[in-house]
Amino acid sequence: MPPTPNSLFRRKTIAAILANPPADAGGHGGPGGGLARHLTVRDLTGLGIAAIIGAGIFSTIGQASLNGGPAVSLLFVFTAVACAFSALCYAQFAATIPVSGSAYTYAYTSFGELAAWIIGWALIMEYAVGNIVVAISWSDYFTGLLDSVGLHIPRWLTMGTQSAHAGYEAVMALMQGGQPLSAASPSQLEAYYAWANAPELFDGLRLVVDLPAFGITVAITALVYVGIKESKNVSNLLVVLKLIIVAVVIAVGVFYVKPANWSPFAPNGIGGVLKGVSAVFFAYIGFDAISTTAEECKNPQRDLPKAMMYALIICTVLYVIVTLVLTGMVSYKELGVGDPLSFVFAKVGLPRLSALVAVSAVFAMASVLLVFQLGQPRIWLTMSRDGLLPPIFARVHPKLHTPSFSTIVTGVFVGVPALFLNMDLVVDLTSIGTLFAFALVCGGILIIDPYGKSDARFTVPYISGRWLIPLLLVGAGYLLWRYDHGTIVKLIEDTDGTTASRTGEGYYSVFRHQIPYLVFIMASLAIMVVTFQKKLSLLPVLGLLTNLYLMTQLGINNWTMFLIWLLIGLAIYFTYGYKNSKLNRGVVG
Repeated sequence: MPPTPNSLFRRKTIAAILANPPADAGGHGGPGGGLARHLTVRDLTGLGIAAIIGAGIFSTIGQASLNGGPAVSLLFVFTAVACAFSALCYAQFAATIPVSGSAYTYAYTSFGELAAWIIGWALIMEYAVGNIVVAISWSDYFTGLLDSVGLHIPRWLTMGTQSAHAGYEAVMALMQGGQPLSAASPSQLEAYYAWANAPELFDGLRLVVDLPAFGITVAITALVYVGIKESKNVSNLLVVLKLIIVAVVIAVGVFYVKPANWSPFAPNGIGGVLKGVSAVFFAYIGFDAISTTAEECKNPQRDLPKAMMYALIICTVLYVIVTLVLTGMVSYKELGVGDPLSFVFAKVGLPRLSALVAVSAVFAMASVLLVFQLGQPRIWLTMSRDGLLPPIFARVHPKLHTPSFSTIVTGVFVGVPALFLNMDLVVDLTSIGTLFAFALVCGGILIIDPYGKSDARFTVPYISGRWLIPLLLVGAGYLLWRYDHGTIVKLIEDTDGTTASRTGEGYYSVFRHQIPYLVFIMASLAIMVVTFQKKLSLLPVLGLLTNLYLMTQLGINNWTMFLIWLLIGLAIYFTYGYKNSKLNRGVVG
């Protein structure tokens, strides 16, 4: 029985969407006011590379290598395989429903309105919160680059208020405890002097803001506002520059590789390798951003699937090679730095190349900002078209053909917090939102086309998972027991109370960290049973399972923050979106 119009699971039909393509319809900025179609497969591939080759390769790859050693290169392969399953499902949806909205639209047609709202809200977090981090990281690279050439911006104009005040308080506490100023860490001292030297506004509050982070956000938002054609031209240029730098890094670095540095290959075991999941996966979240531009592609049904796979393959090869070069040039123990590529070349006595890498990182971060600032307004635009957000979010500029109001709001959402905040957990938080979207997209294919019978221009190849999924799960369980026995033992001890008794901690404080993993085990068993009964398609099921598994590696604290964000979104949905939904009002398409 189909869902009723007032149901939380009411769905938009694919036929209705295709019969009324919003990109070409009036009412969104007037006649001819739809989004302009300028993107080719080359441009889309460039956008994917722009999003993927960014913070991951220039920053977070260092900490991941410190935790996992050279074996992190295999984690990039594993994550790429997981992304490949998701990319195939994204590609079929893009070929079936070539409109803006990405995973939000795909969930609307498969799971229904409530799931669509949840994933749309999660994507807002993914893009906005992720871009705050990228903007702050860009500011750090940019100010470091200026310092290296003798141009010094006052520190109180290059640091968030939150960071400066926290560092100041930490140093004051040390001194009040009788310790000298030298006892503070370099980062604490930097924050202390930034706060102490900043102009006082009132009542002890100081003017400390990250002006470069705000400035780059404003500049990128202005570019995105002007037009998709201008944005893709800048993106393509930045991608070419990045690829040249990465190629130089590989070509030069390979001559400084010492194979002895690759031993031991996985010094901290599988557990150490998996600590880098969030950092590694953060590098791959560009696929969703590509699909948000479907209405601006010249031939989305043909070009989107190709671009997703091209970007995935190119970036995975580069990540694996760069990881092996980095961990071969110096010991993995030295890579826990924020600028690992620049660090290793300085370490081997190539300061000029180190400086060149630092310059390229500035461009790399800017291109990531560009892609995600493109993505979020198009999510809001689509949600507004469906009535779940106020109509103003669907406004398209009559001359520039961009989602004008949504673009400005996106800039404010990213730029203003970047002035003040230092959000340490947002990489994990962003990864949870992305993995959640990927899992729903894989699940959506199992709903709309579980046996690969769609007549779309691209479909996920159908292979029955009836026997393969149970075999693969048994094999995965054996490998986990064989090579990461400690994880299983810890799971059992945390669950039966042994750990709590031994450490004296409360049972729940210990057990709660195993909740995501236990939920994954139960979900895997349920998915295996349904796959066996229904003979579901293997590849989407594998995508669903791998994404759910990666989510378990991100920690209960991040899950808690994610659930709080979802509760805020549900409050907005039930107070505005539910009653204003076009489906609730009987409007189809």
